[in-house]
Parts: sequence; C-alpha cells; structure tokens
Amino acid sequence: MKPHRLCMTHHLVLSYDLHKKMEIYRPHKAYPTELAQFHSADYVEFLHRITPDTQHLYASELTRYNLGEDCPVFDDLFEFCQIYAGGTLDAARRLNHKTCDIAINWAGGLHHAKKCEASGFCYINDLVLGILELLKYHARVLYIDIDVHHGDGVEEAFYFTDRVMTVSFHKYGDMFFPGTGDIKDIGDREGKYYAINIPLKDGIDDTSFTRLFKTIIAKVVETYLPGAIVLQCGADSLARDRLGCFNLSIEGHAECVKFVKKFKIPLLVTGGGGYTKENVARCWAVETGVLLDTELPNEIPDNEYIEYFGPDYTLKVPNLNMDNLNSKTYLSSIKVQVMESLRAIQHAPGVQMQEVPPDFYVPDFDEDELDPDERVDQHTQDKQVHRDDEYYEGDNDNDHDDGGH
Repeated sequence: MKPHRLCMTHHLVLSYDLHKKMEIYRPHKAYPTELAQFHSADYVEFLHRITPDTQHLYASELTRYNLGEDCPVFDDLFEFCQIYAGGTLDAARRLNHKTCDIAINWAGGLHHAKKCEASGFCYINDLVLGILELLKYHARVLYIDIDVHHGDGVEEAFYFTDRVMTVSFHKYGDMFFPGTGDIKDIGDREGKYYAINIPLKDGIDDTSFTRLFKTIIAKVVETYLPGAIVLQCGADSLARDRLGCFNLSIEGHAECVKFVKKFKIPLLVTGGGGYTKENVARCWAVETGVLLDTELPNEIPDNEYIEYFGPDYTLKVPNLNMDNLNSKTYLSSIKVQVMESLRAIQHAPGVQMQEVPPDFYVPDFDEDELDPDERVDQHTQDKQVHRDDEYYEGDNDNDHDDGGH
C-alpha cells in the first residue's frame, strides 16, 4: 500500500500520453470537518495528532482505534489521508456539477475504514465520503467493489439505507480478511436487499468472473436505476497478487470497468488493494485507457520506473495455471440467490430530494498559524488544468535542465 505504487501508475499513465486525453487536477487536502462527515470527530482528531514519535504515549487509544499491526502509524499519516480523501471528494463534486462524466482517483478506494477505527491499512474511508457527497445530488448511488477483499466499511456505512446499493465481489471463507461478506448479508431495515455480496473461492478466472459480474451488474442497474456509480478497482484480485488468491488477468479485471462504463451513468473510479506493485500500475494504466476508449500498445514506453516492468517490459500479465475452485453449480447458485434478492425490490425507491447542502465547509482558521509557504490557496492556483511543472514534454519540461523531479 506504499504510495510508491501510485507514482508508478502515474508515470505509466503519462508515458502512454493518456494525460493528454483528460484533465488532471491536484486534489485539495480534505479538511478535518469533511472527514468527520462520516468518521467520529474524536477519531479524526486522534489521526491528526498521532505521530510515530508520540505513539508510545497513547497505548489505549491505539487499541481503541485499531492502529498498529495492519494500520501502522507513519510520518505524515494524516496528510496522506487528507490527500486521498480529498481526491475522492473532488471527484464526486465534479460529477455532481457535471464538469465530467468519469472521475478517477487511483489513490482512493480504502474500503475497510470504519466510523471510529482503522482497518486493513484503511484509515479514512474516502469511498463513504465520496458517496455521501454524491447523495447530495443523486437519489440513488450504486457502489461496486472488485477488490479481492470484501468492501466491509462501505457496506456497513450504508447497511440500513436504500439510497446506496453496495455490490461486492470478493474471496470469502478460510478465515480470509476481513471475514465478512456472506451471501446471506443483504442489508436490514430500509436497506434490506440493498447490500449484495458475491462470495467467491480461490482461483476464479476471467471467464467465470466476468460472466457473473456482467449478469449481476446488468440486473442491478436495470432494477435500481442509480444516478451515479462508484467503482472500486482493487487490483489484488489479479493473478500473482502477493495477498490475493484469484486468477484474473488484467484484461479480465479491465473488462468489468469497460462494462460499467457502457451504462453512461456518472462514474467515480478508485483504486484499492494491490500488493504486486508493478501489476497494480499495469492494471490501472490499462483501466485508465479503457475509460478513455484508448487501447494501449503492449510494449511499455520508457518511463522513470521502467526497470520494474522487466524482463518483458510489457503490459499484459498472463493468468496462472491454477485450479478454479468455483464450480459452475456454485456460481449458478450465487447468481440465483442474488437475482432473488433483486426481485424483492419491485421498483427503485423514491427519494424526496431535500435542499442540497453546500459543497464546501471551510473552517475558520488563523492566518498567522498557517505555514507561510502555503498561504496562497493551493486550490486556487491549481484551478488551471495544465501546470507547467507537472508534465514532461517540450520546452516546458522542467526536468531537462537539472535532472530533478
């Protein structure tokens, strides 16, 4: 989960010239008050305060908020959370204001974080925050998760409402993290039938996965009629992942993205898990191409991280020769159960649209406490799309002179 894999993705996207086909924005850093739209204020405040040097003073809080182990405290942890959450919030706002049809934040997708605790290297749940933002403008939001792990934090946040339908495809059983996501978990109260879980076994391949995905998602969209879709593209469902146990190729994973795009419904796409970092970068570059209707040549162009893609320096990653433990009978029974749940929803629920709350709540702050280097509002500076220092081509290339980045 080190941010390094995001640098690799970014440079791969640049090397294929995909940045010329879309607008690239620097996200604002989410304010603590924005994070507290979902998370408890005390948890946000603790994330803000804790550092590796002071963590020994807070043993009971570390336990209470589940920090340590899978969710280590590291330098600039809070800023890391602010940046990836800010990206997803900005993406949602652009979709709401119709300034784009598709918004991508590969740094987002941290689906395990809960209201009051971290989980599975997820500290702030940017997906929940993004969905809450989309709900200001859309009566119904569909959340789809193709990470190998169950999207438990997002499901839990919206378990009792019909305004968000969560659909998670994941490995289930054998004590696999996080241990939730049984097919029998379907939501409750007003949210009954609005949580859908597709629990899978080891070794699922492209054919089985994409067939099941398309059948279920087509029926979900037809039944639920979402105004916006959030798609979490965790790349740990790929073959050869260090933690995953599925057997998807990048083409199989990307086929799901292609299918969701075809609905032409406002779409927010995020990253997620993925622990074989060169394949994560390959996958998300290919999926950026899919979202831009651009097929990428298999040979990877030269870029700052090219040595990671050896010895073949190609995009495609073949499947493994492994058994698919998901029998046709098993997959068919899952499909039948999901279709039954969807039949229980006779029609899309109506939602009275209330007055839309303001987009930005910017807290008052004392000018004198600001870092003098940051006093010019970065967000204002970044409103121009093409900043001279962010691209690597032509006369404006700042990197030619001194080799710096």
